[in-house]
Amino acid sequence: MTDTVRPFTPLHIEATSLPDAWFQTVYKCIETGRDFTIDRGSYAGMKRLEFDYVTVHIRFPGARPLLPQIPPQYNLPNPVADDYVADYLPYLMTGETKPGESYTYGQRICKYPIPAEFGDYDDRRNHDIVIQEEEVWDNERIIVRENGRLYLNQIELLIWTYKNKGFRNNQMVLQVAHPTDMVLQDPPCLRAIDTRIQDGKLNFIIYFRSWDLWGGFPANLAGIQNMKEYIASEIGVEDGEMICSTKGLHLYNYVWELAECLRGKTMEEFRQGK
Repeated sequence: MTDTVRPFTPLHIEATSLPDAWFQTVYKCIETGRDFTIDRGSYAGMKRLEFDYVTVHIRFPGARPLLPQIPPQYNLPNPVADDYVADYLPYLMTGETKPGESYTYGQRICKYPIPAEFGDYDDRRNHDIVIQEEEVWDNERIIVRENGRLYLNQIELLIWTYKNKGFRNNQMVLQVAHPTDMVLQDPPCLRAIDTRIQDGKLNFIIYFRSWDLWGGFPANLAGIQNMKEYIASEIGVEDGEMICSTKGLHLYNYVWELAECLRGKTMEEFRQGK
């Protein structure tokens, strides 16, 4: 798995379902990923295989099961436990954080603090910077007022906008990242979920800055798919496709043996470099 000098190589994968996307991407990462040691960040000092850049187009992400199931003959554990997604959804779709957490995806998406002065819609300055209608600011599901502070629920604003203002716009992006993430020791991996309603179906375009392929990829996408289905039902459209992209999709070295076994090698063949 020694990396060789080669040009920056984007890769595209076409998949039918979330499990199909995982299996294909694991195989491709073993075949083409660059082998390097992490300088900084999570697991600094460890090795991982990583794509230069990859996009994964998933045609039917709602097909069940959402999580990959490794065939029994491999005698390997599934990368994500079947009950994990139910526990993950509050992390993704509520604004609650636990002690010691500087953020969660759900807090960024569903309960993001906004400047208090934005609440004064009659303030002349706000008419220059706030483009949303006054009824948005009066909607308690979108603008949450709690203990004298204002919070934005992006999911509710997205649903309201598509239902009331039509489908054709390029504004409805669920934002996770912001510039001050640069000062965090562990900034969010998920940066944004862009959306597009096309032919009556809600599609997600997802970007991760860094992404653990073995366990994070299937768990994240299963949770995001459940969120997409909820949003689509609230808008009144059908569930659509996913396009995921990242320059940081990787396999840590502690799962390389497992990944090779999925490709048909025995542990001994892997260790001997066959």
